Amino acid sequence: MLDKAACVLNALESGPATLAQLVAATGLARPTAHRLAVALEHHRLVARDLQGRFVLGPRLAELSTAAGEDRLLVAAGPVLAALRDHSGESAQLFRRQGDQRICVAAAERPMGLRDSIPVGAVLPMLAGSAAQVLLAWEEPDRLHRGLQGAKFTATQLAAVRRHGWSQSVSEREAGAASVSAPVRGPGGRVVAAVSISGPIERISKQPGRIHAAAVVAAANRLTEVLRRTEEG
Repeated sequence: MLDKAACVLNALESGPATLAQLVAATGLARPTAHRLAVALEHHRLVARDLQGRFVLGPRLAELSTAAGEDRLLVAAGPVLAALRDHSGESAQLFRRQGDQRICVAAAERPMGLRDSIPVGAVLPMLAGSAAQVLLAWEEPDRLHRGLQGAKFTATQLAAVRRHGWSQSVSEREAGAASVSAPVRGPGGRVVAAVSISGPIERISKQPGRIHAAAVVAAANRLTEVLRRTEEG
């Protein structure tokens, strides 16, 4: 039974899934898949998104942090601080959870006007450069679903894939702009987004021209941390 529960968790690693999708991904009988998913939900290892789909639950992140195994978060602190110091803007690391994205690490500007996004902040997947990055490399069916109601288009996400970074200007919040780049985990899958954000008056209406190279470099450093972890 433990092996079957692990199959359910492994299937959810790639994103939200309906019961039918869980059955298809795991090969388990529908009653078995449902029973395991509900049991895992009871222990907060699985949760539900706004559409009622199964997603990985908060207990996994808590266990990872407690065990000191989340090397991405450990590495993110100095990388984000260096990006903040280089760009002069607040820097963040986002992860996707269902139909939302969560700020899991941040380095804020020490003084002056800030575009503060605190650790733990939950933001939608429908707007912002980090949302674009977290969606752009998804499988076609998930990408199509993610575009429903989004403030960006499939054409914009195609450009994100070509360039390897994204920018947004007054997309999530009027007067704010941001630049993001993907962090890749095992197999090249996008697992997080590194971002900088600030007011348009300071960061400009074309923030990617100024900051994309630094944001991509920071994201690549975190990708390298995960690659070394995988090899180790």
